[in-house]
Amino acid sequence: MTNPWIAALVTLFLWWFSTGVILWRVRHADRAGGTAHQTSVLLGLPLLLGGIWGLGTSLDEDSSIGTYIAFLSALAVWGWIELAFLSGVITGPNTDPCPPFARGWDRFWRATLTLIWHEATLVAALALLTYAAWNAANPFGLYTFALLFFARASAKLNLYLGVPRINVEFLPRPLAHLASHFCHARMNWLFPFSVTGLTFATGCWLERAYAAPTDAIMIGHILLAVLTALALLEHWFMVLPLPDQKLWRWMLPDSPGTDTSIPARK
Repeated sequence: MTNPWIAALVTLFLWWFSTGVILWRVRHADRAGGTAHQTSVLLGLPLLLGGIWGLGTSLDEDSSIGTYIAFLSALAVWGWIELAFLSGVITGPNTDPCPPFARGWDRFWRATLTLIWHEATLVAALALLTYAAWNAANPFGLYTFALLFFARASAKLNLYLGVPRINVEFLPRPLAHLASHFCHARMNWLFPFSVTGLTFATGCWLERAYAAPTDAIMIGHILLAVLTALALLEHWFMVLPLPDQKLWRWMLPDSPGTDTSIPARK
């Protein structure tokens, strides 16, 4: 488990597999209707509780196994929150589509109210984890969650400001209105900063992995480097004409069909 290539492959597999499992569960709940989405969130509670337990027990474990446990536990907590979001349980008070005429602060406020409880949950989780992991022997659970937090915030802002390619194929029924808050555009001012920052972060993690004094620290930074590179790839999917949806489409049942149209804006 101290081989950096194994750590890289583990991260790649978990990124693909965990995303696919969440999309699969949400798609099945869409097809089932009723309270299926709420049931998914309840059935996923062991994932959340296991993640919290793993983060707590790994804080003082500075071995390679402890690093993997911290990384997996952060992904588990993050995955449950994302499941709750995609299921429409933790989103925001605004469930109305954004009208095409909305501009400026009006549009921004509507988009904020669409996501505010989800964002508040992520901020609270990050704050609690920061408090718990401050000066801990194994901070990689915190680093993993913080990386996911800032990468996702960057992706959301880019979708809001406007990018050439927006994949709404996997939006579930509870979030069908979310597509109306996205914007098609050739480019926005934030995107170059986002990809530059993620590229720089990937390089920094790799440099720290190379200079790491122990196997545990080396493995932790390899996990972060690959995860950051995947976040960078997800950003480029917003611009480059690559069929990224094919990575998961084959494993999902047919969609029941929802209106996820994006209004034109100028």
